[in-house]
Amino acid sequence: MTAELVRGQNHTLPQTRLEIRVSAGSPVVAGATLGDENGVVRGAEWIAHPGSPQLPGLEVSQQAAAGHRLAVDLEALPETVHRVTVLLALPVGVGGPTRFGTTAAPFVAVTGLDGTEIATFTLTGLDAESAVSALELYRRQGAWKVRAVGQGYAAGLAEMLADQGLAGAAELAASIQEAVARSLARSVAPPPPRTPEGDRVRQASGPSDPGPAPAAPPQPPAATPVQPTAEPGTASAPTPGGPINYAHPRRQHAAPPTPPPTAPPAQPGQAAQPVAGDATGWSMDERLYNQIWGMFEDLARAAAAYRSAVDFAESRMDQELDRSLSDPRNRIGGAGDRAREEARAKRVELTARAREVLDRDLAQLAAEAAVVEPALPAAYAGWDNPVWHAHRIPMELPMALRLGDLHLPERTGLRIPLLVRLPLERGIWVDSGRTASEAAALLDSDRLRRLAMETAVLHAARLLAVYPPGEFSVHVIDPAGSAAGPLAPLVDAGVLAGPPAAGPQGVASVLAHLTRRVDLVQMAVRAGAADSLPPDLDTGEQLLVVNDFPHGFDDRAVTQLRYLADEGPAVGVHLLMVADREDASAYGPVLDPLWRSLLRITPVADSHLADPWVGHAWTYEPPVTPPGSRVLEQVLAAVTAARRAAGR
Repeated sequence: MTAELVRGQNHTLPQTRLEIRVSAGSPVVAGATLGDENGVVRGAEWIAHPGSPQLPGLEVSQQAAAGHRLAVDLEALPETVHRVTVLLALPVGVGGPTRFGTTAAPFVAVTGLDGTEIATFTLTGLDAESAVSALELYRRQGAWKVRAVGQGYAAGLAEMLADQGLAGAAELAASIQEAVARSLARSVAPPPPRTPEGDRVRQASGPSDPGPAPAAPPQPPAATPVQPTAEPGTASAPTPGGPINYAHPRRQHAAPPTPPPTAPPAQPGQAAQPVAGDATGWSMDERLYNQIWGMFEDLARAAAAYRSAVDFAESRMDQELDRSLSDPRNRIGGAGDRAREEARAKRVELTARAREVLDRDLAQLAAEAAVVEPALPAAYAGWDNPVWHAHRIPMELPMALRLGDLHLPERTGLRIPLLVRLPLERGIWVDSGRTASEAAALLDSDRLRRLAMETAVLHAARLLAVYPPGEFSVHVIDPAGSAAGPLAPLVDAGVLAGPPAAGPQGVASVLAHLTRRVDLVQMAVRAGAADSLPPDLDTGEQLLVVNDFPHGFDDRAVTQLRYLADEGPAVGVHLLMVADREDASAYGPVLDPLWRSLLRITPVADSHLADPWVGHAWTYEPPVTPPGSRVLEQVLAAVTAARRAAGR
């Protein structure tokens, strides 16, 4: 299945002999650079371009064209090459477009030699740029991967080559453009639309066309589940000169997406303004979802680059100091002192340069976050977002749910929403233990348990608010009745499936009810007999909120809870548990699979979540309502009203 990438996303390459196909609305120059382990292009001989189209393992076109095929043999590359970057640029001085913002969005595809697409990328969001790094093939732990880059350069090829560390970038860029100008008369026309039996139709129709959107969002990291495969289908070719046909050959009966919003033209010398929803997707919610995960990855990589640069500066200083001290000539006189001062000054210079780059990236992400946050739908929005004041219970399930915010120490004020896909594919554990983090250790046990239950109530309320009326039920187990205060908003609104279960009998009754539902639905699914389910069985999604586990649970109840955690999500029964793991230490390793199966979050800020790219420890901030706000009561009242209107 083709991986349809968005900016920053990567994908493993299953083979090493490849073609990279480029489709654009006007002639473009296509080239590729080779980079070492640091991504540096060591010289002009490491660049394939129209004036020098062949390198070992790499061949590009000798002319500007609207369609290109680049040949790549990764095994034939020199051993010192760790990165291949595919470059696109607009020809200069030939009367054509001078910036990508006035052309149709270029499309690039990595294919096998038989034409089978491995990964694709549509370069949307370009404006004043006249050159762009489109794709990056890179070696990681012995395997090759492809990453969608989409980094544009307003100053053209010279700026792009200089950014990759090439000396004499301006002279080489000029020679490339001169070679292109000599062969531009042989430019080929845009490739014809593919037939319905082939791949998706790609035909440029004008400057405002963003290019086809993918049929499904990319696979995000961490808490996001695998997405379903799109259904097979066909796409009809558009009328020549007409609008883009957005029908996807593997998606049936899908409404065509509207073009993503574009930023207003940037003022001279200024960067383009960010736009909410500036990502691929079939709906605004999907675009915002993809954009948020793109911001998350951008922040992770920017911080990783900064930390790596600081570590390099420190390591370099240590090496220079060691060399200085090991030279006997530097032990007498001022030579040693000067060498040490130079080493420290170089470290300061390198660190300051890295911080300057980081601050630039952080400022760009902060500007994007400031635009994206007010545009989020309720399912993605914080409780202080005004969208909740006009919220209406939806008739369709949203893509994802916000569980809180994430940030890194480089800029704690830059918060990225933590989104998980719906329906939930794993349970959630709100850790109420005082040893969970430094912030938790500063609170007394009773305060921390109350905060944990308040966090669970906010999650339950959000789930109730984003599910269609009557399609989501919440059950509560509170063995000792200690959570009456935090549970009051849910109880008073009448949105629970029943009163909070207390005592051993209440615990056993709720667990037996949900276990029966899981068993019956599982048997019906396996037998293909969904019509045979009992009429009194609620087939809607169910959430079980458990407070203060394992208090009030005997061995049978613990076994049933483990069963629900393992088997429930697949058939619509989900677990939201408030617990201190130390309280269950008497069970020993028996409960280890339970804890591992749950997504752990905390009622206070805690650095315990790691991203899958560079392994940063992200600080998780739990959701809170603004002080004095009654947004929670208003939302739950809307849930009650929607249920009554629907007769539920």
